[in-house]
Amino acid sequence: MADEHAPLLTVEDLHVSVEGTPILAGVDLEVRTGRVHALMGPNGSGKSTLAKVLLGDPTYEVTSGAVRLHGEDVTGWPTDVRGKAGMFLAFQEPEVIEGVPVIQFLRQALSARRGTDLSALEVRLSMMEWMEKLGMDPSFGDRHLNEGFSGGEKKRNEILQLAVLEPEVAVLDETDSGLDVDALQTVARGVATVRAERPELGVLVISHYRRMLQELHADRVHLMVDGRIVAEGGPELAEAIERDGYEAWRA
Repeated sequence: MADEHAPLLTVEDLHVSVEGTPILAGVDLEVRTGRVHALMGPNGSGKSTLAKVLLGDPTYEVTSGAVRLHGEDVTGWPTDVRGKAGMFLAFQEPEVIEGVPVIQFLRQALSARRGTDLSALEVRLSMMEWMEKLGMDPSFGDRHLNEGFSGGEKKRNEILQLAVLEPEVAVLDETDSGLDVDALQTVARGVATVRAERPELGVLVISHYRRMLQELHADRVHLMVDGRIVAEGGPELAEAIERDGYEAWRA
């Protein structure tokens, strides 16, 4: 019988530098199908660097190691190819794209993901269905991407993208950054709604806050310090980090 929680995304002994300065120093990490993995760590530990490397940001040089999707080495793949293959990244600060409505962006992205030119009607129907499930105003799809959006609206827009694009693995890079408690709960409920429809989705959420991990019901917690994963465990690890701080795990 196949393992229903088999490795989906695998990071193997990953070393990464920026302009010759080492940032990641041998990261090993697995994200499993249908699981929520949490990555925690102090500022400057390399968490966001890892997120950007996973999506192929050319600013970062992989000096050794590998990133694998379903066992296939994707380390050299550009961002758009990774997206088509089923990888999704929600940014700390989503980019504003003036003049491009949300519906147009989703049509282009979903057409690329499926390898066929989808009609605006097909995409609008899917988008409207998801906006209803996520409790979003139907007019949202006609607004320009992130232009004039509040922090909470930007995050909800990313959850809408996550729902419509149907990735296999989602990396949420401090998606709780700058959110109040109500907005945080809205984002967490949105992720839960998507996972209820697509239970095979693997999620890696990067966060400083145990509250977000509780809201998302993280299955596995990974602690990064100084460019390495130094501890792994269940939700109890997040509790220990909140109680003891990061210093207890520094070399």
